[in-house]
Amino acid sequence: MRNCARIALAAICAVIVGLVSARADDYPSAPIHLISGFPPGSTADISARVVGARMGQILGQQFVIENRVGAGSSLAAAQVARAAKDGYTLYVGNAANVINAAMSSNLNFDFYKDFEPVALITSTPTVLAVTPELGVQNVKQLIALAKAKPGELSFGSSGVGSSTHLALELFNRLAQVKITHIPYSGSPQVITDMLANRVQGYFSPASTVMGHIQAGKLVGLAITDPKRSSILPELPTMIEAGVPDFESVLWFGIDAPAGTPQPIVDKLARAANEALKSDEIVNSLKSQTIATLGGTPEEFRKHLESERKRWTAVVEGAGLRK
Repeated sequence: MRNCARIALAAICAVIVGLVSARADDYPSAPIHLISGFPPGSTADISARVVGARMGQILGQQFVIENRVGAGSSLAAAQVARAAKDGYTLYVGNAANVINAAMSSNLNFDFYKDFEPVALITSTPTVLAVTPELGVQNVKQLIALAKAKPGELSFGSSGVGSSTHLALELFNRLAQVKITHIPYSGSPQVITDMLANRVQGYFSPASTVMGHIQAGKLVGLAITDPKRSSILPELPTMIEAGVPDFESVLWFGIDAPAGTPQPIVDKLARAANEALKSDEIVNSLKSQTIATLGGTPEEFRKHLESERKRWTAVVEGAGLRK
């Protein structure tokens, strides 16, 4: 009887494996929906549309980009977490998801358990920008000034718990300074007040601030990526500028609902990496201050674990856990 049971179980497993393989071979046979938690024109949206369009050409099916904005991308994430595990509904995962998970215990999904990483696709440099009136030309001068005037300098952010806020908290922690945080509803409002010298600094997405830096209205001190950016090669990293271990990357990737068959995940990953090697894609995104990434699902998973450790420590150190 035991032998019969083993044979029957093996037969069932063989059928299941065969069905999954057949489904992967046929995949995709319908349009793929890629859900972004940020509005049209945002870096997440641009990345999804440019990379998704090329992936659609590679896979022979259209990528339909949908924007579901709200709760720091959590509304979109919750929608995809509950979607069918068939590879036809995907999510634009991003740094905000890691920060949200570190800050709140009340999310109705688990970003690490409910998603299957497919591939990192893009990042955009974050620039430490300050007002000319502050009178500093590099990060060491900024640190010296902040230490001489604890709590007197103020930096804006695009909201409590945003990546721009957490970058400031990380700077305060690593540089051992106290710069006051002023939350705004978005980047345009921060820039408006910086230009009026009502706040003195901002860890800003490059696309938001570079025009003002090039016009001499603001001063760019460094980028927060761990390596110099090919998009902004003239700016040092924060590590080069004298703040060891400082890393804050605005990254975006493609995630599938957990439980999506691995052959489908692998097929999507291959298409994403092929798309990201296209000179046309690279140049199109670079013109919008967006860098292409790539890599395997396992490399994406390791990246998420590194991000989780970093931002959990920052959130807990700043007392931001809800």
